Amino acid sequence: MQLHHGLKRGSEIERATRKPTESLDAYDLYLRALAEFHKYSEGGMGAAVTLLKQALLIDPTYAPAAAMVGLCRGLQRGLGWEPPSDAELAEGLGLARQALELGKDDPDALWMAGDAISILAREHATAAGAIDRALKLNPNSAHAWMAKGWVECLQNHPWLAIEALERAIQLSPLDPLGCFFSGGLALAHLAAGQYQEASEWADRCWREYPRYTPALRIKLVSCAHLGRIDEAQNGLSRLLELYPKLTITGWKANSLGYYPAEISAVMEEGYRKAGLPEE
Repeated sequence: MQLHHGLKRGSEIERATRKPTESLDAYDLYLRALAEFHKYSEGGMGAAVTLLKQALLIDPTYAPAAAMVGLCRGLQRGLGWEPPSDAELAEGLGLARQALELGKDDPDALWMAGDAISILAREHATAAGAIDRALKLNPNSAHAWMAKGWVECLQNHPWLAIEALERAIQLSPLDPLGCFFSGGLALAHLAAGQYQEASEWADRCWREYPRYTPALRIKLVSCAHLGRIDEAQNGLSRLLELYPKLTITGWKANSLGYYPAEISAVMEEGYRKAGLPEE
């Protein structure tokens, strides 16, 4: 009986130490922000940041909330949604770095902060370390496997990326962040030179999440490399409707340091074949 009581108390202590915040109000705001984040829309990202900042006013040490602000800012920047100011980007990166310190034992804080640092600071090796720690803490986190897949790809390890992203899909086949799974697989297959597979994953991603413009980019580049120039030009026309000022020079400047040289070269050549203007 005494042993059972001791075991029960030990599990209660473990749960308490894993609790991300003592404040139920902060936790409620975080859950509402998560729902907005999962909408994966311009308005959703903005609303999530507002709610997360309210949570951080209540509990400034709330690592998952800090990490998610960084990730939202990274996605806003990467997708051109309400482009954040330099101050907002710097704040997001600072909060992501803070989350790494405060959330060393929280797998959600670690993968989100790692992902944010990869996008905002292009520090893929730092991100990889955080995400690997998240997976040691929770090997069944589909989102951590997703983040690992992206960061492996951005370090030009496409086969490790494919393995990680396939694992993510196995763990959560109907995930609210599924566009990052299929979009990541599209990019990883592109990096591996498997243009047909890249095209198919990009199609799947675009069908499910038509707002996910990286899928459109990968699709048109893949088609260009496959010699399907009409399809590539069609994709480029749709992309230019969204980003009418897009040029090869502008794309190179914006993506500098994000993609490894090998992926940048494949993307640039595909854009050129599709007819994207140089300047």
